[in-house]
Amino acid sequence: MRALRFVVATPDAERLRGALVLAAAQAALGGDAAIFLQLDAVALLRTPVAAPRDAAHQAAGLPSLGALIEDASALGVTLIACQSGLALCGMRADDLPAGVEMSGPVGFLAQTNEGDRLLFA
Repeated sequence: MRALRFVVATPDAERLRGALVLAAAQAALGGDAAIFLQLDAVALLRTPVAAPRDAAHQAAGLPSLGALIEDASALGVTLIACQSGLALCGMRADDLPAGVEMSGPVGFLAQTNEGDRLLFA
């Protein structure tokens, strides 16, 4: 199974939510999945994680964004915060949920193999 690697380039919680759902499904099927949050998108990971539509999702029986991050991480999805994005958002490593890695675009792409699916959310 080819790995799925997502880039979330904007601070849109619904785009991150979509990437998390697909990455978690990939991991549940035994595949590798990673999500790289670039620049302003890193702000979505500021703890405590909350999203504008969390209440609507929870009313529909779906997890909040924070719970979805925890679930995806537990399945083995790699979450990577852009180092420049941390600085841009005025954040530090301890502002991120447990287990989130830090890297830059070069590091993320260096870990991407030729056969991987690279998707933009």
